[in-house]
Amino acid sequence: MADHPGEPESLIEKIAEKIHDDKSSSSSSSSDSDDDKPSHTDSVKSKIYRLFGREKPVHKVLGGGKPADVFLWRNKKISAGVLGGATALWVLFELIEYHLITLVCHVLIFSLAVLFLWSNASKFINKSPLHIPEVSIPEKFILEVASALRIEINCALSVLRNIASGRDLKKFLGVIAGLWVLSIVGNWFNFLTLFYISFVLLHTVPVLYEKYEDKVDPFAEKAIAEIKKQYLVFDAKVLSKVVRGPLKKD
Repeated sequence: MADHPGEPESLIEKIAEKIHDDKSSSSSSSSDSDDDKPSHTDSVKSKIYRLFGREKPVHKVLGGGKPADVFLWRNKKISAGVLGGATALWVLFELIEYHLITLVCHVLIFSLAVLFLWSNASKFINKSPLHIPEVSIPEKFILEVASALRIEINCALSVLRNIASGRDLKKFLGVIAGLWVLSIVGNWFNFLTLFYISFVLLHTVPVLYEKYEDKVDPFAEKAIAEIKKQYLVFDAKVLSKVVRGPLKKD
């Protein structure tokens, strides 16, 4: 009979544990439902229009790695140094009208003179001579660069072949317009200045776009929609009336 008073207490403990388990399961289910919300948000965000139909971040579009870090100013000192060096070269060659061969010869003369004098002066000042490392270009690096250039050139030739075959009038007109604009811009600047402008744009446009992409993308979407609308009008009034010959299929 002494053991009977403990049975109600054990029963009450079991009921309390049951209630606690129900609460914990309900809280876990609610947390699971909360975890599902970000995935739904991510799916909604993934449907947002991005310029040129990109699905990757700007860093990945630029190829990732150190070049993308430089263009997006991940390390401001390195990016500023690269841009400053390019500016200095442009000033030397374009404004001061320095020549490349002259610059290379002067740099080599100065470097060789400093190394030669230091190597001989080290004997008199009781210091160890400079250790000049052996510099050589590895064969693997040259082969990788040549292979990458070959792939890009073959890809460009394939694109030009498809355009010249007359299968895509829209792409043909786009390339012709792009080359025409490039020829006009090339008439305004020489190659060095045009290269420098492109280099500066690579260091400014991507980082500004990455910072304001949420504002740029909706505007670009409207602009591209308007361009497509105007192209359809142009196609209906002009291109559809152009007589086209039969295309040969490969």
